[in-house]
Order: sequence, then C-alpha cells, then structure tokens
Amino acid sequence: MAESQADGYWYDERSERERAREVLESLRLYRAAERAMRRRTRDEMSMGENELLALRYLFRQPGHTAQPGALVAYLGISPAATSVLIDRLEQSGHVQRERDAAGQPIAVRATAHADEDVRHTLGRMHDLMYGVAARMDAQAQAHVTEFLRAMADAVDGVEPADSGQPRQS
Repeated sequence: MAESQADGYWYDERSERERAREVLESLRLYRAAERAMRRRTRDEMSMGENELLALRYLFRQPGHTAQPGALVAYLGISPAATSVLIDRLEQSGHVQRERDAAGQPIAVRATAHADEDVRHTLGRMHDLMYGVAARMDAQAQAHVTEFLRAMADAVDGVEPADSGQPRQS
C-alpha cells in the first residue's frame, strides 16, 4: 500500500522554520571556518587583517596599484594609520610606493613578491573552494549565488540598533 503524504514519504517533515534555521546554521559554520582560515593566513604571512585587506584591494586594481587615499577609504582607517600600514607592507616587500618627481608618494603598488606570497599561502584553499563550487550543477550555483547576494543585501541593510530604521536602497 502506498504511503500518504501525511506519513512523510513524499515531503520533507521538517518545518520551513527548521529548514531555514539549518541553512543559517550552515552559513554560520562556513563563516567560522572562514574566520579561522583568515587567522591562519595572517599568522602564516605575519600580517594583520588590514594588511591582508590592503593587499586584496590592490590585487583587484588595474596594475595592482592605488592611491593611498583609496586605501584610507577602503580600510576605513585614518591617513596616518594607512601610512604606517603601507610602511609595514613596504618593509616586508609586499608593496612599493610610487613617487612623483618631487619624491612624494602618489600611489602604492603590490609587488610580485606579494602576489607569490598570497598565491603560495592561499592557492590550495582557493583550489579546494573552486572545486566545491565547480561540482555544483548550474541551477544549484544560481540558487547559491542568489541566496548569498540576498544575504549580503540583508546584512548591509541593517543599521545600528539605536537608529531604529533599516537602510533604504
């Protein structure tokens, strides 16, 4: 005799709320794993979070070059703190300051050493992550992409508790 839907055979017995909670818990587990990976990376490269963020930003720019003011805006730190950060990255061989004819710094460029260091440290992890994403079918990739973008929009829309109003897009 065929089982009815009430017996749970043809549908998932978990409630919508339970399934949503499982998705959010999986996202929390991923975020915790990513934070741990970033900590290991910082430790291996002997860098702080802002140094890694600065390099990531530079690698996304044409010629791996940006003006110091762009780093100030991206990192959300003071110009003085950015100058100290650039000093540290310059001393470690990860960036070079480009100067004008008067010797004033006008841009910061990530070096080939920085590229090699990041590829050596993060290459295997990126390959593993890419492999996971590549094994998904096109529909699953589209769903995950849509979900993650919607979650980013939801998180970006949260204002501090004292404002009382969600941010309008």
